[in-house]
Amino acid sequence: MVNTIWFFMICIGIIYGALMGNLGDINNIILKEAQEGVTFAISLIGIMSFWLGMMNIAQRSGLIKSISKVFRPMIRILFPDIPKGHPAENWILMNFIANMFGVGNGATAFGLKAMKELDILNPHKKKATNAMAMFLIINMSSLQLVPLTVIKLRQDHGSINPTSIIAPTILATGLSTLVAIVVGKIFERSN
Repeated sequence: MVNTIWFFMICIGIIYGALMGNLGDINNIILKEAQEGVTFAISLIGIMSFWLGMMNIAQRSGLIKSISKVFRPMIRILFPDIPKGHPAENWILMNFIANMFGVGNGATAFGLKAMKELDILNPHKKKATNAMAMFLIINMSSLQLVPLTVIKLRQDHGSINPTSIIAPTILATGLSTLVAIVVGKIFERSN
C-alpha cells in the first residue's frame, strides 16, 4: 500500500512539473539525488561491514552467548513467553546490540531472524504474540548509544564536533525505549 502511495505521489509530482514547464528541473533533481543516494550508501559500507563483522565474530566466539547469560534476566522480564535458551533470545540480543551501536541496517537482518524464531513459537500464525509485539516495540524505539549513521552524516557535512550528538541521542532514545516498554507491558497485561 505504501509503495502505491509513493508511486502516485511521484507520478503526480512529475505530471505537475511537466504541466508547469519544469520537466528539465525535475530530471536534474532526480539524477542529482540518485547520485547522492548511491554515494551515501557506498560511504556507509565501511561502517556497516565493520560492525556486522564484529557481530559475526562475537556470535561465533561465544561472546553473544555470554552476554546473553548476563542479560537473560532482562530478556526473561521483557519476553516471558520465550523458552529459556531458545535461539530467538540470541537474535533479539544481537539486534539490540546492533541498534545500540547505530547500525540500524545491520540490525535489520538480526531482527528478521529473531522474528522468524519468534514465529516458530507462535501457535496462531495470523496474530502476533506478546513477545513479537514487545520485540517490535523495543526495536522501533531503538535505544542507541553510538548513532554511527548520524555521526557519519555530520562528519560528511563538515560538523566541527560530529560526536556531540551522542549524549542527546542516549537521553532521547533511552526515554523512548523506556516509554515503549511500559506501554507495551500495559497492553500486554490488558490482552
